[in-house]
Amino acid sequence: MSWQIMQSALPLFERAFVLTLKLSAISVVLATALGLVLALLREYRTPVLSHISTVFQELFRNTPLLIQLFFLYYGLPSVGIMWSAQTCAIVGMSIFGAAYMSGAFEGGFSGMPRVQKESARALGLAPLQMIRHVTLPQGLTRSVPAVAANIIFMVKETSVFTVIAVPELTNTARDLIGMYYRSDEYLFMLVVAYAIILIPLSIILTLLERRVRRGTFGDN
Repeated sequence: MSWQIMQSALPLFERAFVLTLKLSAISVVLATALGLVLALLREYRTPVLSHISTVFQELFRNTPLLIQLFFLYYGLPSVGIMWSAQTCAIVGMSIFGAAYMSGAFEGGFSGMPRVQKESARALGLAPLQMIRHVTLPQGLTRSVPAVAANIIFMVKETSVFTVIAVPELTNTARDLIGMYYRSDEYLFMLVVAYAIILIPLSIILTLLERRVRRGTFGDN
């Protein structure tokens, strides 16, 4: 293994590292927001929209992200819609992640004691008031473990972006291996790069989960 070869490839990996972080962050934020809306529509059984939410969740949870990216990048141009590779990556990952995030939030909402929901209705709270004062404060804290797992999952899935030529970490390593045939060095750099992202992220999310659990349930 040559450290000189790895040093020469470092600028390319740095750019890919920043791009991977950027795409991951944007996708996670959008997926979380959309997933929360979808979960609320199902929780309150909003006419028509709750059924659309169910179809959305089942469709995108049960089709591979790879196929979704192929459709966005190669299929949409046939109907006159052309997006850049990075835009397709963000849209695809956000939609894919939202389907999983909505399930995570639904699990948190369903774990709330039924008596609290009934009490809120008995007090005459409007749906928006129930969401603000009852559903979100308790449901979100109960959703933290599942949401954290989905965030880690989504960051790992950025490696799929290589199929639409997004110059993220996996694509960069693949291109360098194809040009210079030094798989040991470039694969080692790829593993280290993902470890730098995922290990601190995992630690932060674990600490957040423990803090929320202690604050909510009094666990040690």
